[in-house]
Parts: sequence; structure tokens; C-alpha cells
Amino acid sequence: MDRLQDTLLEFGRGMALVGRQFHLPFGDGTEFVIDLLLFHVDQPRYVVVELKVGSFEPAFVGQLGAYVAAVDGELRRPAIHAPTIGILLCTDKSGPTVQYSLASTAAPVAVADYQGLPAEARGALPTAAELEAVIDSELDR
Repeated sequence: MDRLQDTLLEFGRGMALVGRQFHLPFGDGTEFVIDLLLFHVDQPRYVVVELKVGSFEPAFVGQLGAYVAAVDGELRRPAIHAPTIGILLCTDKSGPTVQYSLASTAAPVAVADYQGLPAEARGALPTAAELEAVIDSELDR
């Protein structure tokens, strides 16, 4: 997580760290815990990053979509912030499974190669190859 955080902040072209294991509480006593919450200063928008060690599962998209919606509902100020985006990083993904899982979501979320994100959001982020290299090198340790 340290290396991923550093990479996103370094390559992220204007990214600022909001929090790691960021707790987003709700009035009913429940909360979401987001792996990494960043803010893109130039765009300006929140970026939710979830890291999953293991194979991609369609449920991950639902979880990330809920986190994106919660950040939009609880933190984002629509008058000045662009919509929140979500990035799911997995150590293994299957093309068709990812494609079909993303097809039904309206939330701006991406899995590793940024399918589903608007072009301006993709331009502000490190490439999928850069992120995958960081994950691979950390897993090899």
C-alpha cells in the first residue's frame, strides 16, 4: 500500500492524499473504509482507490461503486468538484468478467486499464502498466 500510494502521488499529476484506510462514517453508525482516498487538485475531484489481492470478482465493482457514491454524497461539493471516480486494482483480472461487470454500472469506475472512465480522468492518472508494475514488484518481494 505504501508503494502504491507513493506511485499514485508521484505519477498522479496533481494528486493529493486525503487518507489511507479512510473511514467514511454514516449517521446510522455504519461506515465505509476506503483503501486510498485521493483528491485531484487540477480537475478537482476525489479519486477512490481499492486494492484487491487475488482474482477480480464482480462484487468488487459493486463495492467500489458504493464507495464512489458515498464520497459523492458525503464529501463532494457539486458546485466546485467534478464527479468522484473509482479505480479498482486487482492482481488478476479476466477480460470478459471485467467487461460484463462494468457494463451495468453507471458509476465512473475502472479496473486496472481504466475502462469506463472519462478521457479527462484517464489523462490525470498513471497508466495501468505503471500501476501493474508497482503491484507486481510488491508481490514479488
